[in-house]
Amino acid sequence: MKNISILGSTGSIGTQTLDVVRNNKDKFNVLAISANKNVKLLLEQVKEFAPKLVCVFDKNSADEFEQMLKCENIKGIDVVNGLDGLIKVATYEGSDLLVTAVVGMIGLIPTLKAIEKKIDIALANKETLVTAGDLVMKAAKDNGVKILPVDSEHSAVFQSLVGEDTKSIKNIILTASGGAFRDLTIEQIATKKAVDALKHPNWSMGRKITIDSATLMNKGFEIIEAYHLFGTKNIKVYIHRQSLVHSMVEFNDNSIKMQVAVPDMRGPIVYALNYPDRNIVSMDALDLLGKTMTFEDVRQEAFPCIKIAKEALKSGGTATSVLNAANEELVYLYLGDKIGFYDISKIVNGAIEKHNFIKEPSLQQILDADTWAREYVKAYVK
Repeated sequence: MKNISILGSTGSIGTQTLDVVRNNKDKFNVLAISANKNVKLLLEQVKEFAPKLVCVFDKNSADEFEQMLKCENIKGIDVVNGLDGLIKVATYEGSDLLVTAVVGMIGLIPTLKAIEKKIDIALANKETLVTAGDLVMKAAKDNGVKILPVDSEHSAVFQSLVGEDTKSIKNIILTASGGAFRDLTIEQIATKKAVDALKHPNWSMGRKITIDSATLMNKGFEIIEAYHLFGTKNIKVYIHRQSLVHSMVEFNDNSIKMQVAVPDMRGPIVYALNYPDRNIVSMDALDLLGKTMTFEDVRQEAFPCIKIAKEALKSGGTATSVLNAANEELVYLYLGDKIGFYDISKIVNGAIEKHNFIKEPSLQQILDADTWAREYVKAYVK
């Protein structure tokens, strides 16, 4: 029986993780969970999985949730809130694995605290490695902690490297669906609103990451993550419309290994939860007969965020923190129809160029760069 805790249990990855637990209650036990404001769904999860600790990040929602527990006569559950509450969930005594499924920079500190407690990490939070990959991977190495990627792309690379020497990697090839605007011209894309960008052709995801998929910033983030996870900057991105090949590794002998499966996030979730075993079926079988798989180059002139992310990785230091924070603020502005599609890449690039760059930042300097970037965006847009 593996004891797990989940940061972001009411989100897309969190609910799918609990779906896996629901079907494998003899293998997994949920100790602690967190949510932001969705207390209605959180209450249902508490009733079903009986965690010992619950964090509701928003203080007013946490007060509301405690009243809901009283009304339901549910006892024996500690309710906490805020960043301190997230840290308590992340470091809960007896937890074997933390699923980090929150969206945004808020996942960084709780993840680092869990690593310090020698708790393995099933990582679905891109921002943790994008903003502080050097610090996180060093902490994991120092504490003997496994970082098990939950993103379908990095899980695919991770699986392809089982039994291989990472020194033999020639290229990592990440695949991308291309997002909602993959077939449009630059002129057409420039006029599109968030409601159009949210119509992802292949995956059902949260709103923020779906916009990142439309801009291809998610692939830029994944390049940075792949560097920290696998130790190479030889990373390519191909558009793969069918979303069957989740990523590939090309080796020095020019052979390529790829991981192929139906597009279902429960696959990588199960692999991380149950690693290194493969004795849980979580998704439909893939029949390759009659299937077509195609691969295309990215139109970087139409989707400039990948180039911006690559340049940020090349610079390192605080550049990737600013990249992440500025993008996050701009995505939410785009979702609110406050800016245009190409304002995201334009303003992110400007923030990186103007910030006070630090090559080897401390955690506090990373947090300061994050704050600066958010203020820069707000001031620029205003």
